[in-house]
Amino acid sequence: MPVENGEFVRRILDTVGGRWPLLVLAHLDGGPRRYRELEQVLTGISQRMLTLTLHRLGEDGLISRASFAEMPPRVEYSLTPLGKSLLDAAAGLVRWVSDHHSAIDRARRPGR
Repeated sequence: MPVENGEFVRRILDTVGGRWPLLVLAHLDGGPRRYRELEQVLTGISQRMLTLTLHRLGEDGLISRASFAEMPPRVEYSLTPLGKSLLDAAAGLVRWVSDHHSAIDRARRPGR
């Protein structure tokens, strides 16, 4: 598959191809979430990694951040239409992983 703008494609794939970005997007698919809510559902993510992931997803226009002037201050993260379209495209990959889980598991075992 020929790739135009290879550097740009690489940067976006670096952003979304890590351990957490698609999981963050999936959790935002149900509606806006606060930082603490995301931290609770993403078991094992560090505060630094969640902050970095949210920042990168925001930079690429995949999520939006809304601040509310109330006490205590409140911030919510939401999926943008662009983020939703990425999540929809990734659904095929997730389905593939699900369909091939057993074969992948077997291939990963030593002494196959």
